[in-house]
Amino acid sequence: MSRFIERIRADTDCNYGKRPDERSLREHLALGVIPIDKPPGPSSHEVSSWVKRITGASKSGHSGTLDPKVSGVLPTALDCATKALTFLLKSDKEYVGLMHFHKKLDSSAVKKLFSEYVGIIRQKPPVRSAVKRVRRERRIHSLELIELDGRDALFRVSCEAGTYIRKLCHDIGKRTGAGAHMLELRRTRAGGFNEEQACTLQQLSDAVWLWKERKDESEL
Repeated sequence: MSRFIERIRADTDCNYGKRPDERSLREHLALGVIPIDKPPGPSSHEVSSWVKRITGASKSGHSGTLDPKVSGVLPTALDCATKALTFLLKSDKEYVGLMHFHKKLDSSAVKKLFSEYVGIIRQKPPVRSAVKRVRRERRIHSLELIELDGRDALFRVSCEAGTYIRKLCHDIGKRTGAGAHMLELRRTRAGGFNEEQACTLQQLSDAVWLWKERKDESEL
């Protein structure tokens, strides 16, 4: 059995920190990241601002911007936890999307196309992006065809942070000679957060109301 060598034993000075189980809910929120299930429509910045307003935090920030039309997991950090966003931004992502091919393909042809895009790919960010438009390398960990209905392909992709899925669909379409475009997209995982853990803005609002009005912390 392995032995731990203890150089010195010291108690935590309450002036500099607390054990997690001794922190109040307010302190947990100030050090927390809430995975929000972003609905299609609002921008990621708007969702982050609403989380700040709902929780009463002094500041908030999100990790990995989602386009307004895209839904799914949006990790939102509050107060002191915003310092960790730099590390969260670098985490891998997973999406489920729907793309439309401009010509009909069978499932074997689509699977073969997808297999060619697993590994290192080169992408140039779209015109409307927050980064410089230069070609850069990104890794696609997996690209799976879930279902093919006519020209519409439902797929799941796991990829490195900073991969543009809309551009990936466009590039795959170019390989067919006829084109393709993305119809819908949902992020199902961002780093260690998945959609089963995410809560909607309404669920968060209800949980905060219970905490503030009924002193019920169970939902938070």
